[in-house]
Amino acid sequence: MGPYPTDATEKAYNGSDRNAVKFGFTPQSELWQGRLAMIGFVAYLLWDLKGYSVLRDLLQLNQ
Repeated sequence: MGPYPTDATEKAYNGSDRNAVKFGFTPQSELWQGRLAMIGFVAYLLWDLKGYSVLRDLLQLNQ
């Protein structure tokens, strides 16, 4: 056995594929929600660095 993951180690708690798209409160949906949240957070940070900040406009921090 090498350091690489195998099918036996890549199973989630419910015995399904970790990257399967499943609805409801499953480990797979929690992984996808986390991934999409990270993408959204990075997208907002990049958008904010570009000069368009909804948060600064709402809090009126750029006056």
